[in-house]
Amino acid sequence: MATTVAKRDTFIWNGTDRNGRVSKGEISAQSSAMAKAQLRTQGIKPRSVKKKAKPLFGGGGKPIKPVDIAIFTRQLATMMKAGVPLVQSFDIVGEGLDKPKMRDMVSSIKNDVASGSGLAPSLAKFPRHFDDLFCSLVASGEGSGTLETMLSRVATYKEKTEQLKAKIKKAMTYPTAVVIVALVVTGILLVKVVPQFAETFRSFGSDLPAFTLMVLGLSNFVQAWWFVILLGLIATFYAFKEAKHRSVVFAEGLDKLALRVPVVGGIVHDAVVARFSRTLATTFAAGVPLVEALNSTAGAAGNAVYRKAIIQIRDDVTTGSTLYQSIKSTGLFPNMLLQMVSIGEESGALDDMLDKVAQHYEEAVDNAVDSLSSLMEPIIMSVLGVLVGGLMVAMYLPIFMLGSVI
Repeated sequence: MATTVAKRDTFIWNGTDRNGRVSKGEISAQSSAMAKAQLRTQGIKPRSVKKKAKPLFGGGGKPIKPVDIAIFTRQLATMMKAGVPLVQSFDIVGEGLDKPKMRDMVSSIKNDVASGSGLAPSLAKFPRHFDDLFCSLVASGEGSGTLETMLSRVATYKEKTEQLKAKIKKAMTYPTAVVIVALVVTGILLVKVVPQFAETFRSFGSDLPAFTLMVLGLSNFVQAWWFVILLGLIATFYAFKEAKHRSVVFAEGLDKLALRVPVVGGIVHDAVVARFSRTLATTFAAGVPLVEALNSTAGAAGNAVYRKAIIQIRDDVTTGSTLYQSIKSTGLFPNMLLQMVSIGEESGALDDMLDKVAQHYEEAVDNAVDSLSSLMEPIIMSVLGVLVGGLMVAMYLPIFMLGSVI
């Protein structure tokens, strides 16, 4: 028989603590009476308990990002390593947060923990920010009595993961920005500048060069249909984004294509290997069984091709094959990873070996991103020069021809 979970609301309260000092805050409970009862168990005499009004349209403020979760986890781990109790650690960390949404989430988690719930179940109520891997590692730490150590490992994992994502985004930000600027500049030239030249060319009374005629035709088309072109670009971007999220086949096709693109494919490959090694090292060091660790690693792979390969590795390990043989049978992972896994299995230090592999490939991604940025700069500037310069040449070519005739 299914059990229905009662809805919990957030209440704003004020009252006095055991020392008679006035205090206030927020608490999550099923009703105001339950909220008062929870406060009394915490040694607080409530004076006023009011239900917090829900913000219109889901509330304002900046959204919570993965980097915020990484910083929060590191701060919580630091507080607990210093001997600060968990509930008090939430208070200290929460007071230093700038984002209202982040403060509300931390306050809700703190109230759940203070009312007797475990940290892992409290975090699991926010699956958008704390995934299954995060919650399972925290649950492992709570069960073994090493929560502060586990939080530190999770914080390191999140920090390394976000650093890797930031490096890849860094490689794509500059070319994307320049391409957008090039399109905007080209559009302005076609709509505002080229028509001025067209008025001048009408008085020439002679045939214009084919290149100039082509640019004038393009200008007329853009002027007549610019709104449709703009809507088309927006619709294409939206359709691409939705297809990537809703169509598994389309998303897998993009992942396969990303691995085949020259230069970029190598960066994606190294990033996936680094993420695989980092995730598996973190989960295995936390005492998570290898099959479950591979499950979590598959979910964090970030590429459909490697996700399927990791699931195949998990199935092979389940049937009794060694991790080395299972990884080797996929044919996707580099020889360095294979050798380090083999050494780790024989020496019983698999997590250390995987951690070294993760460090190596994270550095490889960093170096590749720097090289790609240096390579892209002259290419992009050349493309921008061809676009803008080509338009200018097309406009001045009739003037040059007229000067030679005179």
